[in-house]
Amino acid sequence: MTEGTTSAAAEGADTLTRLEQEGEIAADYLEGLLDIADLDGDIDMDVEADRASVSIISDSSGRDLQKLVGRDGEVLEALQELTRLAVHRETGDRSRLMLDIAGYRAKKRTELSELGAKAAAEARSSGEPVKLDPMTPFERKVVHDAVKAAGLSSESEGEEPQRFVVVLPA
Repeated sequence: MTEGTTSAAAEGADTLTRLEQEGEIAADYLEGLLDIADLDGDIDMDVEADRASVSIISDSSGRDLQKLVGRDGEVLEALQELTRLAVHRETGDRSRLMLDIAGYRAKKRTELSELGAKAAAEARSSGEPVKLDPMTPFERKVVHDAVKAAGLSSESEGEEPQRFVVVLPA
Protein backbone atom coordinates (compact mmCIF):
# COMPACT_ATOMS: atom_id res chain seq x y z
CA MET A 1 0.00 0.00 0.00
CA THR A 2 1.13 3.52 -0.68
CA GLU A 3 1.25 6.23 1.94
CA GLY A 4 -1.91 7.88 0.51
CA THR A 5 -3.83 4.60 0.58
CA THR A 6 -2.73 3.93 4.16
CA SER A 7 -3.77 7.38 5.35
CA ALA A 8 -7.15 7.13 3.55
CA ALA A 9 -7.81 3.77 5.22
CA ALA A 10 -6.82 5.20 8.61
CA GLU A 11 -9.08 8.21 8.05
CA GLY A 12 -11.98 5.90 7.17
CA ALA A 13 -11.39 3.88 10.33
CA ASP A 14 -11.21 7.09 12.38
CA THR A 15 -14.53 8.25 10.90
CA LEU A 16 -16.18 4.90 11.66
CA THR A 17 -14.85 4.99 15.24
CA ARG A 18 -16.12 8.57 15.69
CA LEU A 19 -19.56 7.66 14.35
CA GLU A 20 -19.73 4.57 16.57
CA GLN A 21 -18.83 6.79 19.54
CA GLU A 22 -21.65 9.20 18.57
CA GLY A 23 -24.04 6.24 18.49
CA GLU A 24 -22.95 5.07 21.93
CA ILE A 25 -23.33 8.54 23.46
CA ALA A 26 -26.76 8.88 21.85
CA ALA A 27 -27.80 5.42 23.07
CA ASP A 28 -26.80 6.28 26.65
CA TYR A 29 -28.73 9.55 26.46
CA LEU A 30 -31.83 7.87 25.03
CA GLU A 31 -31.71 5.02 27.57
CA GLY A 32 -31.79 7.64 30.32
CA LEU A 33 -34.74 9.32 28.63
CA LEU A 34 -36.63 6.03 28.36
CA ASP A 35 -35.97 5.36 32.07
CA ILE A 36 -37.24 8.80 33.08
CA ALA A 37 -40.35 8.40 30.90
CA ASP A 38 -40.81 4.82 32.18
CA LEU A 39 -41.04 3.49 28.60
CA ASP A 40 -39.80 0.14 27.32
CA GLY A 41 -37.64 0.08 24.24
CA ASP A 42 -34.46 -1.43 22.86
CA ILE A 43 -31.75 0.71 21.30
CA ASP A 44 -30.20 -0.33 17.98
CA MET A 45 -27.10 1.48 16.67
CA ASP A 46 -25.66 1.50 13.17
CA VAL A 47 -23.64 3.66 10.78
CA GLU A 48 -25.41 4.51 7.51
CA ALA A 49 -24.29 6.87 4.77
CA ASP A 50 -21.54 8.49 6.86
CA ARG A 51 -23.79 9.22 9.84
CA ALA A 52 -24.63 7.49 13.07
CA SER A 53 -28.08 5.95 13.10
CA VAL A 54 -29.90 5.11 16.33
CA SER A 55 -33.29 3.41 16.53
CA ILE A 56 -35.58 2.80 19.47
CA ILE A 57 -37.63 -0.32 18.90
CA SER A 58 -40.15 -2.16 21.01
CA ASP A 59 -41.01 -5.83 21.35
CA SER A 60 -44.60 -4.95 22.22
CA SER A 61 -47.12 -3.09 20.07
CA GLY A 62 -45.02 0.09 20.24
CA ARG A 63 -47.96 2.26 21.30
CA ASP A 64 -45.94 3.65 24.19
CA LEU A 65 -43.15 4.65 21.81
CA GLN A 66 -45.66 6.52 19.63
CA LYS A 67 -45.63 9.18 22.36
CA LEU A 68 -42.00 9.77 21.42
CA VAL A 69 -42.88 10.12 17.74
CA GLY A 70 -45.74 12.59 18.19
CA ARG A 71 -48.04 14.02 15.56
CA ASP A 72 -46.32 14.02 12.16
CA GLY A 73 -43.01 13.13 13.84
CA GLU A 74 -42.73 16.46 15.66
CA VAL A 75 -41.61 14.91 18.96
CA LEU A 76 -39.18 12.64 17.09
CA GLU A 77 -37.60 15.68 15.40
CA ALA A 78 -37.21 17.43 18.76
CA LEU A 79 -35.70 14.32 20.38
CA GLN A 80 -33.28 13.99 17.48
CA GLU A 81 -32.09 17.56 18.03
CA LEU A 82 -31.76 17.02 21.79
CA THR A 83 -29.80 13.82 21.15
CA ARG A 84 -27.53 15.64 18.70
CA LEU A 85 -26.93 18.31 21.36
CA ALA A 86 -26.05 15.62 23.91
CA VAL A 87 -23.52 14.15 21.47
CA HIS A 88 -22.13 17.63 20.73
CA ARG A 89 -21.74 18.30 24.47
CA GLU A 90 -19.68 15.12 24.87
CA THR A 91 -17.59 15.27 21.69
CA GLY A 92 -17.41 18.97 20.86
CA ASP A 93 -18.31 18.10 17.26
CA ARG A 94 -21.56 18.77 15.42
CA SER A 95 -23.50 15.54 14.92
CA ARG A 96 -25.59 14.49 11.93
CA LEU A 97 -27.03 11.56 13.87
CA MET A 98 -30.32 10.17 12.61
CA LEU A 99 -32.91 8.94 15.13
CA ASP A 100 -35.78 6.59 14.35
CA ILE A 101 -38.46 5.54 16.82
CA ALA A 102 -40.78 2.55 16.32
CA GLY A 103 -39.90 2.44 12.60
CA TYR A 104 -41.50 5.85 11.94
CA ARG A 105 -38.67 7.20 9.76
CA ALA A 106 -38.26 3.92 7.86
CA LYS A 107 -41.98 3.93 6.99
CA LYS A 108 -41.86 7.64 6.15
CA ARG A 109 -38.83 7.10 3.90
CA THR A 110 -40.77 4.51 1.87
CA GLU A 111 -43.79 6.81 1.53
CA LEU A 112 -41.63 9.77 0.50
CA SER A 113 -39.69 7.72 -2.05
CA GLU A 114 -43.00 6.78 -3.66
CA LEU A 115 -44.11 10.44 -3.59
CA GLY A 116 -40.85 11.52 -5.24
CA ALA A 117 -41.19 8.88 -7.96
CA LYS A 118 -44.82 9.91 -8.65
CA ALA A 119 -43.88 13.59 -8.79
CA ALA A 120 -41.04 12.78 -11.20
CA ALA A 121 -43.42 10.82 -13.43
CA GLU A 122 -45.90 13.72 -13.36
CA ALA A 123 -43.19 16.28 -14.23
CA ARG A 124 -41.93 14.06 -17.03
CA SER A 125 -45.39 13.54 -18.56
CA SER A 126 -46.65 17.13 -18.16
CA GLY A 127 -43.40 18.91 -18.94
CA GLU A 128 -44.20 21.28 -16.05
CA PRO A 129 -42.46 21.67 -12.65
CA VAL A 130 -44.25 19.89 -9.81
CA LYS A 131 -44.35 21.69 -6.45
CA LEU A 132 -44.81 19.55 -3.34
CA ASP A 133 -46.06 20.51 0.12
CA PRO A 134 -43.61 21.89 2.71
CA MET A 135 -41.38 19.25 4.30
CA THR A 136 -38.68 18.81 6.91
CA PRO A 137 -35.05 18.59 5.75
CA PHE A 138 -35.12 14.78 6.18
CA GLU A 139 -38.27 14.51 4.06
CA ARG A 140 -36.88 16.78 1.33
CA LYS A 141 -33.65 14.76 1.17
CA VAL A 142 -35.56 11.51 0.63
CA VAL A 143 -37.68 13.09 -2.12
CA HIS A 144 -34.60 14.61 -3.83
CA ASP A 145 -32.95 11.16 -3.81
CA ALA A 146 -36.07 9.52 -5.31
CA VAL A 147 -36.32 12.16 -8.04
CA LYS A 148 -32.64 11.73 -8.87
CA ALA A 149 -33.12 7.94 -9.05
CA ALA A 150 -35.97 8.57 -11.52
CA GLY A 151 -33.56 10.52 -13.75
CA LEU A 152 -34.83 14.04 -13.10
CA SER A 153 -33.65 16.93 -10.96
CA SER A 154 -35.28 18.82 -8.12
CA GLU A 155 -34.59 21.80 -5.93
CA SER A 156 -35.81 23.17 -2.63
CA GLU A 157 -37.52 26.55 -2.46
CA GLY A 158 -38.95 28.73 0.27
CA GLU A 159 -37.95 29.43 3.84
CA GLU A 160 -38.18 27.10 6.84
CA PRO A 161 -40.63 25.83 7.99
CA GLN A 162 -42.41 26.30 4.64
CA ARG A 163 -39.52 24.98 2.50
CA PHE A 164 -40.68 22.62 -0.24
CA VAL A 165 -39.41 20.53 -3.17
CA VAL A 166 -39.94 21.44 -6.82
CA VAL A 167 -39.45 18.58 -9.28
CA LEU A 168 -38.15 19.88 -12.59
CA PRO A 169 -39.07 18.32 -15.95
CA ALA A 170 -36.27 16.92 -18.13
